[in-house]
Formats: sequence, C-alpha cells, structure tokens
Amino acid sequence: MAKGEGAEQYSNASLLNKSLSSDSVKLSRKHEHRNRLSICNKICYAIGGAPYQITGCALGFFLQLYLLDVAQLDPFYASIILFVGRAWDAVTDPTVGFLISRSPWTRFGRMMPWILLSTPLAVTSYFLIWYVPPFEDGKVIWCIFFYCIFQTLQTCFHVPYSALTMFITSEQKERDSATAYRMTVEVLGTVLGTAIQGQIVGMAHAPCLPGPGEIVADPTNYSAFVSQNESDHSITLQHTRTAYMIASAVICSVYILCAVVLFCGVREHEATGIRSKPMPFLQGIKMVMGYGPYAKLVMGFLFTSLAFMLLEGNFALFCSSTLGFRNDFQNILLVIMLSATLAIPFWQWFLTRFGKKTAAFVGSLSAIPFVILVVCVKSNLIITYVVSFASGVAVAAAFLLPWSMLPDVVDDFQVQNPSSTGHEAIFYSFYVFFTKFASGISLGVSTLSLDFAGYITRGCSQPEEVDLTLKLLVSAIPVVLIFIGLGILYTYPIDEERRQGNRKILQEMRDEEDSETDSTEVTEMI
Repeated sequence: MAKGEGAEQYSNASLLNKSLSSDSVKLSRKHEHRNRLSICNKICYAIGGAPYQITGCALGFFLQLYLLDVAQLDPFYASIILFVGRAWDAVTDPTVGFLISRSPWTRFGRMMPWILLSTPLAVTSYFLIWYVPPFEDGKVIWCIFFYCIFQTLQTCFHVPYSALTMFITSEQKERDSATAYRMTVEVLGTVLGTAIQGQIVGMAHAPCLPGPGEIVADPTNYSAFVSQNESDHSITLQHTRTAYMIASAVICSVYILCAVVLFCGVREHEATGIRSKPMPFLQGIKMVMGYGPYAKLVMGFLFTSLAFMLLEGNFALFCSSTLGFRNDFQNILLVIMLSATLAIPFWQWFLTRFGKKTAAFVGSLSAIPFVILVVCVKSNLIITYVVSFASGVAVAAAFLLPWSMLPDVVDDFQVQNPSSTGHEAIFYSFYVFFTKFASGISLGVSTLSLDFAGYITRGCSQPEEVDLTLKLLVSAIPVVLIFIGLGILYTYPIDEERRQGNRKILQEMRDEEDSETDSTEVTEMI
C-alpha cells in the first residue's frame, strides 16, 4: 500500500514537473515573442521621429535667412533670438527628462501621454514663429516668445520619444533595428522638411536689393531703378512671407499625422526589474555626467554635431551670398538630404560589420574633404551639386551613429548598476541638452559674426568680410571641431566586445526575471 502510494506520488510529481517544464517553455516563448517587433511596429515607431527632424531642418536651414531677409531684423537681434531659443530649449531637455522619469505609469505608458498632449500646442506655436506680426517694435519679443514655446513643447515630444527606444522592446538587436528604421525615416524627414520649406519658399523668394554703389544696366536711370525695385520689393516681400506661412502650415499637418501614427502603431512596455526610487534633480545630473562612458560619448558627439550644425545653419546663406546661387540653394540643400537618406542603409551595414566606434570615425572623417572642397572651388553649380551629394553621405553617419550608440551606454550603466533603473529619459534628455545648447551657441555666434562682418540684408552682394566669415563657418571651423570630437571619442571604452558582453549579461538578468515571473505564474495556476 505504501509502495503504491509512493509510486503514485512519484508519478504525480513527474507529471507536475513535465507540466511545469511545458508551461515554462510556453511562457518563455511568449516572452521571446513579446520582445520581437514587427516591421509595421518599427515603421510606426520610426515615423514618430519625423516631426522633430522636419521642423528642426526647416528651422536650422531657413530660420536665420528668414529673420534677416524676411522679418528684416538686425543681425544682432537675430543672433539673440537664435541663441536664446536654443539655450532655452537646452534647459528644458533635462527638466522634461527629469519630470518624465517621475511620471506615473498609465494605460498608454509613461512616454505616450507626453507625446500626445504636447502635439497640438507645438504645431500652433511653430506656425506662429513664421508669422511676421503687423507691429514693428515687438517683432523681436514675438519671435523669441513663440520660438521658446515651440522648443519647450517639442522637447515634451522628442525626449519621451527618444527614451521610448528602451521601452518598445528589451532585445538589443531589435532596438538597433528599430533605430535604423528611425534614422532612415528621420533623414527622410529632413528631406521632406527641406523640400516643403525650400520649394514653397523658393518659388516666392524676394529678389535681392542692389546697393547704391552697384552697377545697373542704365547708370543714368539709377533713381528710377531704385524706385521700381522698392515697389517690387513691397509686393514680393509680402508674397515671400505668405509662402513661409503656407510652408509652416503644411509642416504642421505632417507633424500631427506622424504623432497619430506613432500613438496608434507602437505599444510601450513597462521596463522589467526592480524600479529604484525617484532621485533628486541634482543627483540625476551627477549620476549621468559622472558616468565615464556616457560623458565621453556625449562630449565626443557634442563637437562633431556642432560642426554639422554650423554647416547646416550657415549653408543657405553661403550658397546664396558667397556662391551666388540665390535661386538654387533650396535644391542644393535637397540634394544633401536625399544623399543622406540613401546612405543610411550603408552606414547601418557598416556599423554591424565593423563596429559602431569605427563607423563614427569613418563617417565623420568622410565629411572633411567635401567641406574643404566646397569653399576652394569657385562658383560652379555642377561641382556644388556633386560635392553636396557626396557630403550627404557623411551627414547620414552624423544622424545615425549618436542615437545608435546611446542605448549601448544605457545598457552598460544598467550592467554596472543593476539596482538603479528607470533613468533612461535622463540619459537621453541630457544628451539632447548638450547638443541643443551647443547649437544655440553656434547659431548665435555665427549670426553675430555676420553682423560684425557687415552683413547687408537682402543685398545682391556682400562685403568680402562676410564671404570670408561664411567660408570659416562652413569649412575651417567644422573641420577643427570634427577632429576635437574624434579625439575625445577615441577614449570611448564601449567597443564591440564589451557591447556583446553587456548584451549577454542583460539577457541573463532578464531570463532570471522571466524565470521568477514564470514560477509565480505557474504557482498561481496550481
């Protein structure tokens, strides 16, 4: 009887173990399937990155030109607007990141409510940036106010969107793939922003105004020429202002559409593991900036990004003023962005084949010959198009690599500090903070430099000092900044071996958590 009961208990225990094993396998497969992203999910996620690039590209390429030649502000005031707007934007990034890290989890997630609620207000403020108010005295205040408001609201969209990378899946390979999709769409966003803003505005671009010392076709009839030019100027300038508003309205529509696609097509997953208590703001700053790999990555890309920002912010003026391509600069910018879009898949293959750090060096160095060549060759439209297409390949690397390498730093931090989690938004927001602050400095200083050089608003020709300043801003200074950035990035410690090691450790940590979760679920089933 005892033997029979023992055999029966053994048989029941065997069946229970098989059942537990079967349930564990099923649950493990369920967790593995949950971490995979479909192509549709990746595309919807990637589309969410387009608004930031579309508006950023339009502002980066055209705002300086708009303030100087359309709103007709003094270069000194234009430099103040550009610097204050970017500096304010930089300050809001860590603040928003800190607030997001303390936000409660909702049924839509932690990041999605920020993205959804900020969108309608952001597009309204963006539209008003490009509207020239009917009063003259308050134009500077108007531009500063709505520029700062838009930057704040866009931060409420972009910081949670950037951190969303860590919450759509826990698989590093899937995150890298989603980042590649995102970078492709974001570069397409820059193409779209350049095309919308450039082509609409380019068709209604106000003609330049000759100075009193410039030669006209009939020198004896110079006063009549100036009078006629002023008459055309008043009409054409209004057409140009209307064109800027039409372009901004189209971009606002695209912004809303992309936000809706992101919200409907992406599901945010709450991070697994023990969530640490919210930390004070200053402690968060100390934590992220005190982490060596993060500081080196941020500072390295800070200088290389600053180089491309200087090129972006001044290239439209350089093409129209120094090269003399006033009617073609929007097409030149479009060629750069199209080339960058086509090059994204190449850089994604390159970084998977040779490593991300190597790709960062090759991508940044590849820009140097072209930024030098564009200022050394005299005005030649065909050569300018060729150089622009080639330089777009380097622009693609500048887009892809920072955002592809940042998740590796977050993973490395989690491996080194397994008990401290939930700080992804802080890491992302501080990276954006330093990038935008540098952008504000670059735009403010470059516009102020043009003021000192004697820039003439809507002038058909500029003084030699202005041409020299623009050449320095789009060539010599970016080259120096690229070398400084790569020098810092050389000390970046996370190579492919360490990255793969972190991946294995994190996977083991997640497997342990899944195993504990599976055991709990099976126990509850019993």
